[in-house]
Amino acid sequence: KPGSSLPAGSQLPCFHGSSTIRNLKERFHMNMTEEQLQLLIEQMVDGSMRSITTKLYDGFQYLTNGIM
Repeated sequence: KPGSSLPAGSQLPCFHGSSTIRNLKERFHMNMTEEQLQLLIEQMVDGSMRSITTKLYDGFQYLTNGIM
């Protein structure tokens, strides 16, 4: 599971502070079941496909890099 081995005791400055690990766990949605994650991902993809900014960015990538 992503984030299950987050370095809580790490000496790296980026992991200092009480909210860093919590924020990462929230971002990875570690409290959700597989079914809840599947629904969330489907909603995120659907929202992205309907987004004008996604369409604009895809157009930009196609024109500048030939990437679609």
